Amino acid sequence: MFVSKMTLNQSSLFGQVDDLQELTFIERPIRRSLKTAEEIEKLTVDEDLNDIERAVYLLSSGQDVQRASVIINLPNLVRQNPAETFRRVVPKVREVLHVAGADMQLAAAGSFLTLLQDDIVLIQTHTHSILQIVLLNLDHRDAVVSNAWLETLLSAIDALPKETIRQEILSPLVSKAQLSQSLQARLASCRILGKVACKFESPIVKKDLLPLVRSLCQDVEYEVRSCMCRQLENIARGIGLDHTKAAVLPELVELARDEGSTVRLAAFDTIINLLEMFDSDDRTRVIFPLVKTFCEKCFKADEAVLASLSFQYGKLCHGLSASFTEEQHLWFLEFYKKLCVLGLQHENGHSDNQVYPLELESKYALVRHNCAYNFPAMVLFADPNHFLTELYPTFSSLCHDPEITVRRTVAEGFHEVVKLLGPNVHFIHKELVVLLQDDSLEVLDALLSHLQETLELATSRGEGPGPESKQANVPDLVPALAAAEQKAALSLRWRVHERLLQRYACLPRVVSADQIYFRFLQRMFAIVTTNNVLPVQREAARTLCMFLRYNRKQEQRQEIIGKVLQELAQGRSYWNRLRYLDLCEIAMELFSKAYFCKHFLIQALELVNDPVANVRYKLCHMLPRLRSTIRLPADKHLLQQLEFCVRKLLCREKDKDVVATVRKTVLELDKMDITEPYHKRHERDLLDQKKEKEETLLLEMEQLERQQSEAKLTSEKHTEKKRRDSKTGLSGTKGLSGSTSGATLSTSSGKELRKAKLARSRSLSSHPTTPKMANPDKTLKVKDSGSCPGKGKNSMLPMNGHLNTSSVTSSITSSLPVCVAADEALRSHHFSVAAASSVLSQTPSASSMPVLIRSNTTNTLVDHPHQHQHRSSTLDHRTTNGGKDTQSRKLSIQRKSNSFGMQSGRE
Repeated sequence: MFVSKMTLNQSSLFGQVDDLQELTFIERPIRRSLKTAEEIEKLTVDEDLNDIERAVYLLSSGQDVQRASVIINLPNLVRQNPAETFRRVVPKVREVLHVAGADMQLAAAGSFLTLLQDDIVLIQTHTHSILQIVLLNLDHRDAVVSNAWLETLLSAIDALPKETIRQEILSPLVSKAQLSQSLQARLASCRILGKVACKFESPIVKKDLLPLVRSLCQDVEYEVRSCMCRQLENIARGIGLDHTKAAVLPELVELARDEGSTVRLAAFDTIINLLEMFDSDDRTRVIFPLVKTFCEKCFKADEAVLASLSFQYGKLCHGLSASFTEEQHLWFLEFYKKLCVLGLQHENGHSDNQVYPLELESKYALVRHNCAYNFPAMVLFADPNHFLTELYPTFSSLCHDPEITVRRTVAEGFHEVVKLLGPNVHFIHKELVVLLQDDSLEVLDALLSHLQETLELATSRGEGPGPESKQANVPDLVPALAAAEQKAALSLRWRVHERLLQRYACLPRVVSADQIYFRFLQRMFAIVTTNNVLPVQREAARTLCMFLRYNRKQEQRQEIIGKVLQELAQGRSYWNRLRYLDLCEIAMELFSKAYFCKHFLIQALELVNDPVANVRYKLCHMLPRLRSTIRLPADKHLLQQLEFCVRKLLCREKDKDVVATVRKTVLELDKMDITEPYHKRHERDLLDQKKEKEETLLLEMEQLERQQSEAKLTSEKHTEKKRRDSKTGLSGTKGLSGSTSGATLSTSSGKELRKAKLARSRSLSSHPTTPKMANPDKTLKVKDSGSCPGKGKNSMLPMNGHLNTSSVTSSITSSLPVCVAADEALRSHHFSVAAASSVLSQTPSASSMPVLIRSNTTNTLVDHPHQHQHRSSTLDHRTTNGGKDTQSRKLSIQRKSNSFGMQSGRE
């Protein structure tokens, strides 16, 4: 059976060998058919020839491929032997170029450009021969080849001296600019004139070049007039400001009224580029009417030119804005609004139901695209303070444009508009939400480039002062951000999703921690655990760490860390455990060493027992970084645990890749403290200290915010209670004023006694918040909350019958801002003591039990024993049936007791 298997295998092997031999037999004729023996003989060159001789031989009798090789290698030959190369090789090249094809011509143009630009040869010696070849091939019948030689000449002009340009270029240029020359030669002359104008002084340009310029501006071919018109900018800068108005401006005005649309467009672009060279008078009298006429004519009849006009419109408005009147300013702004809705609405604002041809519709879309590009410039032109009335409808229309390219362009410049609006950024918050919820992912992708800057500026300012404006903006923004992430996740463009998650790392500076916790945090966990794209998962893990880093609530931080450990570090899937190690790498960058060791390190080291070798393999790679987070001697136990993990891997590991990685890691761990320079370690320690300070500051801010919120809540309760008590005291005072005045008038004590009582009543009513004690011989122990500094658990309040109310009030008032919560507890305890004393005052002795009366009703002691006895008997009568009364009846008793005490105090 074994022999039969061998025979079968051998036969199959021999069969494959035979097939291969057949294939080689088929290939042999193909290889031989590529080059014949005669062709190979022609391509063979004698090895004894030097480089110059070989180049001459190949240019004389070689194939086209060999000649092209020599021409491409020409700069190297010049570097090695310039004299022999120019004496023997360059003349042969000149002869070959007469009959060469386009490929060889293009290679020669590149080689000669290298010779002229790189200073390989002395300009004075060999420039003439090179320029002769370049100028000779400018008239090549192939337009592509001719343009290549022209670009070579234009690039070489920058490196040539003035005398060489005057002798070698300007002299033949006069003849090439004549009408008798070909169209191609005249077009080349226009470009050469524009290039050399900047090389000479103003008198030379005016004397030698300006006549040729005027002649070409009046050429019979519109292509020549258009080309020369675009070079007038260089001519104007060459002759200077003084001669531009007299020599160039009349030509521009004439060309702007040309019958050819391309000529008018060239004149329009040149005028825009030369606006700074015209004075205010020229702009007002000449430029503005000319541009206005051009815009109106293009809007009505020439859609092709309208696209270029819309692209330059922002630059035009800014160049002329300083010379505009109010009417002119308004005209340009209204014309821009028309361009923004071109193809969408009629000029009267009604919906345009007309169906345009496809070509015309694409032109209109291009115009609106250019208007969207220029919108930030137009905001500046119209004044950001007038944005709502002037440009907001236009901006909203661009954000809702049916063309994706228009909306994408608006999204690309949205951050610029946000910067310009400043405090009025809330005007376009709705449009920001619209772009975030756009159906096209291209629009969202364009918005992502500056999303962090846009969100921070859009939420830092808004309607109304303070943080209330920020919170007013966020509710509409958060659902839009969440919807944008969902849309990116459902698409196949994972790079857009990755960029979006990267930008969402700025959300802690934009929205509140609660909104992040409830709207985004669970989504980040879902992406880390369920997404199939690794870069997206890692970016979600980084964003999750950023959310944790800047969260100010201790409970939420602990819950996030617990969920990370539960779903990732202890996850059932090894893929989640690998993501936990990725998260640890990110956490080591974002958090301090102490924070990382406290919350992440131990769980990472426990993965040494992971059943999957990939997890242990990644952990071995991370061990040196994990070791760098341990600080000695404080974290000595962590170092021992890490060393235990290493020993465990060395002793028990069976996977060969993990074992090899562990051995390399052990060597790295041994060299860490020795090979690392001191300055790098010091910089890392300083950075870690900075991170730790930031984390401590976040904790302090959390405590401060909590204290402020508690203090605010307590102060609001105190203010409300004080307001209610003041209203109650005011009504009681008004009710008792008549009886008090009657009792005072009925007495026969005299005028001095009435004055004393009146003074006493005024002094007591001026301190409505000071409590008084009823018993002068005893003190009342009040349990303190412990939050007030300088106080123990128990404090003794003196209960003198004639206590100075002003001193008590001042002491309580001074301590109130320090510990508001303790003061509230103290007040509630006082009121409970008052109620208890009122109920327990059924004993016949008025001085045997302390009676505390609310400070906002009265501040006096009970001076009349008859009144007190009457109140005690009333209370005794009412409390004998206390077993049958409800809690509300007890409260009514307390109120009546307080009113009796108040009446007695007033008397």
